[in-house]
Order: sequence, then C-alpha cells, then structure tokens
Amino acid sequence: MNYLTFLAYAMIVAFMALIMTKRMSVLTALIIVPVVFALLGGFGAKIGPMMLDGIRTLAPTGVMLLFAILYFSLMIDVGLFDPVVKLVVRLVDGDPMKIVVGTAALALVVSLDGDGSTTYLIVVAAMLPLYQRLGMNRLVLASVIMQAGGVMNILPWGGPTARAASALKVDVRDIFVPMIPAMVVAALWVLFVAYLLGMRERKRLGFVGGKLAAAADAMATNAPGAVDRTELRRPQLIAVNLLLTLALLTALVMGALPLPVLFMIACALALVINFPNLELQKARIAAHAGNALAVVAVIFAAGVLTGILSGTKMVDAMANSVVAFIPPSLGPHIAVITGLLSIPFTFFLSNDAFYFGVLPILNQAAATYGITAVEMGRASIVGQGVHLLSPLVPSTYLLVGLAGVELGDHQRYTLKWSFVSALVLLVVGLGSGVIPWVR
Repeated sequence: MNYLTFLAYAMIVAFMALIMTKRMSVLTALIIVPVVFALLGGFGAKIGPMMLDGIRTLAPTGVMLLFAILYFSLMIDVGLFDPVVKLVVRLVDGDPMKIVVGTAALALVVSLDGDGSTTYLIVVAAMLPLYQRLGMNRLVLASVIMQAGGVMNILPWGGPTARAASALKVDVRDIFVPMIPAMVVAALWVLFVAYLLGMRERKRLGFVGGKLAAAADAMATNAPGAVDRTELRRPQLIAVNLLLTLALLTALVMGALPLPVLFMIACALALVINFPNLELQKARIAAHAGNALAVVAVIFAAGVLTGILSGTKMVDAMANSVVAFIPPSLGPHIAVITGLLSIPFTFFLSNDAFYFGVLPILNQAAATYGITAVEMGRASIVGQGVHLLSPLVPSTYLLVGLAGVELGDHQRYTLKWSFVSALVLLVVGLGSGVIPWVR
C-alpha cells in the first residue's frame, strides 16, 4: 500500500469516525477532514482550486434541493394534501386493516415532499387518534409510515439520490427515472405489508365493525405534533396547486428542463399564486429556510470532500486497492454487491459517509469492469428503507416520539419488512435491467 492509498483510507476512516461518534457534525467534517489530509499529503498549493472544482460540480444539486424543499413545504402550507388526509381518514371506517393500509397510502403520498419529519408530523397527526381509539398497536403505525418513507426517500429531492448523483458526478435524473418501476413495485409491497399487519390487528382486536371516521377527523387536530396552519390554507387554489405540481412532476420525468430550473420556476409560481403579498412571501421563505439550509449547506460542503478526493487522485488510489481485493469471479457483479452493501452500510453509517466516502471507491472499481456510474448510483440507493431505522437519523426519533414507542422496539418490529423492501427494489432493478447483474 503506497502513501497516497494509506492517506485516502485514513481520511475516510477519520471522516466516518468523527461523524459516528458525534465529535463533528457532517457539515464541519466534510470541510475540515479533507483539508487536513490534503495538507498532510503535500497538496497545500492545490487545495483551493480542488475545493472550488468540487463545489462547482455540486452547485446544481444544491440549487435543486433548495427550491424543491421550499416548493413542497409551500404545498403543505397551503393545504394541497389536506383532501387526501381527510379522504383516507373517512375511508378507513374504523376497520383496523383499512386504517393500516390507509396509513401506508397516506404516508406514500405525503412523502412526495422528500422530508421525513413533515411526513411523520402529518401522518401521525391524522392517524394516531384512530389507533388510540381502537387500541391498535402503535408499532404498526410507526412501521408502515417508515416503510413508506423508505421507498419514497429515493426521490431526487429526498436526499440519497441527490447525494449519489453528486458523489458520482452524474445527472440525478439518470439515476432516478429508470428506478421508478422498482419504486412503484416497492410501494405496492409496502401496501401489501400494511394489509398483512392490518389483518393481524383485525384478528388481535376481534374486529366486528364500527365507524370512527368523523370522530377521528375531529380528534386529529389534537394529535402530538399537529400544527395550526389555518391562516395559510388556500382551499380555493387547490386545483391550481395540483395542476402546478402535476406539471412539475411531468416535466421532471420528461426532462423538459434541468431539475434546478424546474424547481426554481415552480417555487416562484407557487409563491406568487398563493402568497401575492410580498411580506407573506418573505415569511414563508423564512419559515422553511432552516430545513433548506441544513440540506444545501451539506451538499456544498460535500464539494470539498469530493473535490479533494478527485483532485489528489485519492479516489483512484483507493479504487485500485479495492479492485485488488475483489476476486475476478465477483468483479462483474459489483453493482449487485453495492446494492447489498448499501443495506447495512447506510444503517451503520450516515448517508453522507456512505455516498461521499464509500460509493466513489466502489464506483472506481466498477469502472474497470465496464459498469457505469449511473448503474452504481441506482444500486446504491436500494438500502434506504433500512437506513431510516438507523439511530444516526434524527427524524427517526421524531417518529417514535410522536407515535409513543421505543426506538429499540420499533427497530425490531420494522427491520425485517424494511430489509425485504430493499431487496424488492434491488430485484426489480435487476429484472428491469437498470442495475446490471453481471457485466
């Protein structure tokens, strides 16, 4: 092992250790650690240009995430999803099975915003009163919400897919769009699991019928985490906001314009349509600025790590060493190996550590076998359902707190289902050819 290879591995280990032990935040570690190791490697004179190169590469992703978070936060503010919430609550009709399936369906819809915390707040607020009234197992509530979130977390604005695209320097759309069929199948799997869990609750409770929809609708506003946003609702503009959102998603899939541009235009239109008053526009942007800044700042900080890894050739050194340890018989299957590794790696590591620290190494190794970066990116996102169970994910604590369950109980109850969801994504990806089994 040469000095550059040793330095590269030492940097990744230091980066992961500092994050996992919470000695540094992801933001500070992404900046400080690579700078220190670049200095140790004698690259002091080149640090500035390398950092700027990395930041320029990630700038479009940062812009896309900023405006995507603002857009969907605005849609939640104005009540675009309110009819869906009310419809689901009424349709479940006091039936435990329908309640669990309705919980999963509602979580899948609300998860379109890509923000786990928002999904947990809305779905728990709407559905927890039903679980409490019927004496249903709240672990079921937390489980199906997280399973739905794990599937929808691979949306381009959800975080992991954008991180994979940033780390591999590819278009996020090239990773995501081919994975849509796998995501649809995984969503259907989540609904099926919800049905199974609901039938268990039916049997356990000895369900014979009942109607609680009206009472639950009234009780939902008193659920933990419920927020009164009455003054922000725009019921008269629901049709307009729905058309705008559908147009945005259609243009996204079709690739009509670059993703950052699409979300910038959509966000501007949403602000003007729903909040024509300038002061109200400023207030809504300020209200969501914290969430947006936290995500975007990490993306730009990641530019420092990726820029230095690339500029110093550390990535090449690590890739060569990884290739040397892969038996020739397994090398052509590295995309599948990456998909399987993403399940435990994203549980024990943060997304940032995996996508910016591990994935680039695997990608360099894969390139020697003719496997493309976008194929590796698709394989790398299949483990997100298990990732959300990680104690390193802050929003997980929000969910278990709102649902009133213990984290350990939640992990034990949900892990097997989330693991199978990850396998469903991988298998469908393999079956559809967007993730290569062998090359």
